[in-house]
Amino acid sequence: MDTESTPYIVERMTLDDVAAVAAIEQLVFTLPWPAHAFEHELRFNPASHFVVARLRKPDAVDAKTARPNGSTGKDVPPRQALCPVLAYGGFWLIVNEAHICTLAVHPHWRGRGLGGLLLVHLIDRAMALGAAILTLEVRQSNTIAQRLYRRYGFARVDLRKRYYPDNYEDALVMSSGPVSSTAFQNRLRALKALLQRELSSETS
Repeated sequence: MDTESTPYIVERMTLDDVAAVAAIEQLVFTLPWPAHAFEHELRFNPASHFVVARLRKPDAVDAKTARPNGSTGKDVPPRQALCPVLAYGGFWLIVNEAHICTLAVHPHWRGRGLGGLLLVHLIDRAMALGAAILTLEVRQSNTIAQRLYRRYGFARVDLRKRYYPDNYEDALVMSSGPVSSTAFQNRLRALKALLQRELSSETS
């Protein structure tokens, strides 16, 4: 997907992004990954593919709002201070299956298409790496996330009972089905075009 006309950029997560990512993680999830888990994924797991989304123009953002850890910018590298992380996602590629292990948007930046943008980027990246299918788990109560995944062609394929240890909530297992299918590709193409128009309108 061409993001040149949108207000956001998506790029590979680096170690410099971990502090901001971990701060969003604490805001979004009841069982958040610690910072060292992201560091391990970036340093030592060759199956990991993690990305972040930022604003393209740093002067278009209120730094306090965008910087979820309340940083003044003195404790983060210049790029991360000027263009802080607004959202992130990642998957593990095991043989020909890409398992989306995380996807999160800072609460102040929800409702702006960032979830869809990240999901499209992860799907495209997975296909480029040879994935034949994408899978994920999502809390049964998280209907907002489920709606996003269903929109992009994911369907429930299993139920993992008492999967989450904080409250023993069930997890839905969702799958894209074969990403090479005509139906999936047609849906993805149409949704990309719609997302491109929606995001581009934010810059006008």
